[in-house]
Amino acid sequence: MNVAKRYFLPLNLENGLLELRHGLTHLFYPRLCEGCNKQLLGSEKVLCIGCGMALPETGYHAIDDNETALRFAGRIPFENATSLAYFTNEGLLQLLLHGLKYKGKKEIGYYLGRRLADNLQKTQWAETVDMIIPVPLHRSKKARRGYNQSMLIAEGMGEILKIPAYDDVLLRIKDTESQTRKTRAERVNNMAEAFKIKENAGLGGKHVLLVDDVLTTGATIEACALALLKAEGIKISIVTIGIAV
Repeated sequence: MNVAKRYFLPLNLENGLLELRHGLTHLFYPRLCEGCNKQLLGSEKVLCIGCGMALPETGYHAIDDNETALRFAGRIPFENATSLAYFTNEGLLQLLLHGLKYKGKKEIGYYLGRRLADNLQKTQWAETVDMIIPVPLHRSKKARRGYNQSMLIAEGMGEILKIPAYDDVLLRIKDTESQTRKTRAERVNNMAEAFKIKENAGLGGKHVLLVDDVLTTGATIEACALALLKAEGIKISIVTIGIAV
């Protein structure tokens, strides 16, 4: 019986070839910073150190009565609310989210989710969260885009917080019009009855972390929360990557 021989390279040579391959990959396909377009170095991801420090973080995770919380006060019952960074026209966060939503740069979603989760780890309430639920896209829009950007953010958060993220618990049943040019009242009407909970979702008594990309008027998150609140004993906390200022 002929037995095929297998040859193994010495470990140091194998590692050297692996580093060479990575080096050649970065030479011909360099990883570039999404902020300044310079080549990323070492362990840098999405943003270089300089652009990472320039992201205008809010610090809201350390402030109970922050602007994110105030925008929902009196509208829906919630436990906690925070946003990672300020969102301004032509600002760095707008650039990042545009790449995430319209250019297929999924790694931006994971990066921002992990960064938000790093802040939440400094709070006590994050330890009480049972599951992460992203604001869902309608199935037709998700099919066109290929993914839900808020789910990528949720997955990045879950990786750090060790909390599961689910994209099949809260469903978008109404393909709403764009909210961009609508007033707050028009946004609320547009989102009315747009979401529902999946049957037997098992949300009763759970602390749910509701995640979206940008907070403007809060109409979308409010509609999601109203749908989730139909589950008995549920508690909701709200986080977004950006807050429009």
